[in-house]
Amino acid sequence: MSDDNGIDPSVPPSGNGCAECEAAGGWWFHLRRCARCGHVGCCDSSPAKHATGHFRETGHPLVQSFEPGESWYWDYGTNELYESGPELAPPVSHPADQPTPGPAGRVPVDWAKVLRA
Repeated sequence: MSDDNGIDPSVPPSGNGCAECEAAGGWWFHLRRCARCGHVGCCDSSPAKHATGHFRETGHPLVQSFEPGESWYWDYGTNELYESGPELAPPVSHPADQPTPGPAGRVPVDWAKVLRA
């Protein structure tokens, strides 16, 4: 990560789930948090890929996993993975009792088949 990476460690996450999926009543597989503005979006394995969409719309390249126990970063601009980076404002993940995929009650029974399609 460069010194001018645009990370703002003081910004809290936008919520416990993907902002766009929550608004649309959708579901996600895993979550990613924008390191600059805190936007929480769904990963590229999710049906809607909102974290990548956020990068394309805003140019904010760095996301951190928003999964419990994970602290790695991904840089969309360079396609690089970083095993660690600056600590962001809490919470650092969605609640541990929130299922993956999630959220509870909106994940289709055949979710694994949907993700492989």
